[in-house]
Amino acid sequence: MKRQKISVALLIAASLAFLFVSVGAFASGGNEAAAAGSKKLIFIITARLDNPFFVTMAQSAKAEAEKLGYDTTITSNNDDVNTQNQLFDTAIAKHAGAIILDNADADASIAAVQKAKDAKIPVFCVDREINAQGIAAAQIVSNNFQGATLGAQYFVKLMKEGGNYVELTGKDSDTNAHVRSQGYHSIIDKYTNMNMAAQQTANWDQTQAYNVMETILQAHPDIKGVICGNDTMAVGAQAALIASNRPEVIVVGFDGSPDAAASIAKGQVKATVLQPIVMLAQQAVDQADKWLKTGSTGQSEKQTVNCILITPDNAGKLNNFVLSQ
Repeated sequence: MKRQKISVALLIAASLAFLFVSVGAFASGGNEAAAAGSKKLIFIITARLDNPFFVTMAQSAKAEAEKLGYDTTITSNNDDVNTQNQLFDTAIAKHAGAIILDNADADASIAAVQKAKDAKIPVFCVDREINAQGIAAAQIVSNNFQGATLGAQYFVKLMKEGGNYVELTGKDSDTNAHVRSQGYHSIIDKYTNMNMAAQQTANWDQTQAYNVMETILQAHPDIKGVICGNDTMAVGAQAALIASNRPEVIVVGFDGSPDAAASIAKGQVKATVLQPIVMLAQQAVDQADKWLKTGSTGQSEKQTVNCILITPDNAGKLNNFVLSQ
């Protein structure tokens, strides 16, 4: 009986000791356990989930991360800086191992990336750069200027080197919008018979592009072509042209989206420029994996991948932003 009481007392003491250690670990934030678990999370922030380009970016990053053994969370900043800041706070609170980011604003995103860096969470920018260096672990983007020159050269050729045209540009806060426009004009402006009748933003949005195109047509009914900063705007502009009985107007886009490829196959949108977003997203995750394992990507921070012109000749080989050989 005495032995039994001693055994029970020892059991209780051992249990209390275990509980004390466990609570102590929890009270300290469970730092080691949290850190070990957090390294398994890749936090993916994409721009919008109503645009196939950004959806493909997020899904490609997710697939690559899970293939490498990480957990993933896909979120969207909806092109809103405040929403993005909240998502960064969430990623930091979850002790994410890394953040894959398609940012909401090239300037306003710098502070959030710096905050993540201060929390020892590397950020890998995809598709859109931030206007700072030395903060993100990597910035992996398409060669937007090179791609825009490809699109512009084909556009000028279709326009037979002359005529009135319209340019629809992307969000002013997005560096890509300006780089693509500069790329377009580096080619188009060499042709004195090419006349830009109107230049207006449609903020990467299909509905805005439709409405903007309708308004421009009323002021400039003689336009011969429309060159767009992305495919979403190109598809919207094309729809407005068809609705206005102007399907012959030449429309060229940028991205290589499934919608643009389908439109090219129908003889509507005439061309687009493929951004290899699947490759970019995969590279970002692969470099995040290497960073988490070695503390370095082994690459320079800024990295670019060339774009590919998509026309009726190769549009049939384009499948969800991947061009088969």
